[in-house]
Amino acid sequence: MANLKDIRDRIVSVKNTRKITEAMRLVAAAKVRRAQEQVLRSRPFADRLARVLENIQSRIRFELADAPLLKTRDLKQITLVAVTGDRGLCGGYNSNIIKRTEQRFAELKSQGFDPDLVLIGRKAITYFQNRSSTYKIRSTFADLEQVPTAQDAESITSEVLAEFLSESTDRVEMIYTKFINLVSCMPVVQTLLPLDPQGIAAEEDEIFRLTTKESRLTVEKGSGPANEQPSLPSDIVFEQSPEQLLNSLLPLYLQNQLLRALQESAASELASRMTAMNNASDNAKELAKTLTLDYNKARQAAITQEILEVVGGSCS
Repeated sequence: MANLKDIRDRIVSVKNTRKITEAMRLVAAAKVRRAQEQVLRSRPFADRLARVLENIQSRIRFELADAPLLKTRDLKQITLVAVTGDRGLCGGYNSNIIKRTEQRFAELKSQGFDPDLVLIGRKAITYFQNRSSTYKIRSTFADLEQVPTAQDAESITSEVLAEFLSESTDRVEMIYTKFINLVSCMPVVQTLLPLDPQGIAAEEDEIFRLTTKESRLTVEKGSGPANEQPSLPSDIVFEQSPEQLLNSLLPLYLQNQLLRALQESAASELASRMTAMNNASDNAKELAKTLTLDYNKARQAAITQEILEVVGGSCS
């Protein structure tokens, strides 16, 4: 009977664990929707900024402009900005970014550079600080909002800009997770500085929508609308020179690029956690079924044994 009690306790424990993982899945699903709403709320500003930069680009050639953020320098120092989460339980989200950062760091080392790191998220900070003899850490950022805001992007942008403008670094690359769909996220490397604002008016952006299917929450990928902001008149007159406007708008453009990368990373983390918790719930359900079957078999065997003992005693 002690064996039966152990199995019964395990069944109760597994069912309680399934309740927790299911609750975490629902929380992650709700936060994915918040992340989508945040992306959509930031679109009007990003679209208007793209239109203004388009108009300035039609007046001057960006490669000839006197803009420090556009100038390509001889590469001596390269900074890698790695974006992970503050928490775990999200599948391979954090480990994939850490591995991609290590891979890129090794590539730059083999090319003769001495890269350093800007770390966003406690998982990356803890991992690379424990290996500080190998990796040089320039700065760290943790405890950002679950759904990144403009204030989060502004603090990181200020740090990156200061280092680039002071020529402490010659190029800044960002390693983050691009959201593809609910079960697929891809670590990518994007050059933040020097800026290359070509193709700023992307026709479509990928967005994700929270829906229900067969009474279960799912996330579907779709295409966002093209830039709906009207083009600026070609005869518009700027009070300042195009170069001055460019130097004022490019930091905003950089901040917007970084914010979108943070939002994609947040969506990827939440989707990964949602998937991981969904898998954990399914595994707990299957384990509970298996344990229940084992319990019934053990209980039947115990009853049979007791009957045999009673029959044997009556015969003797």
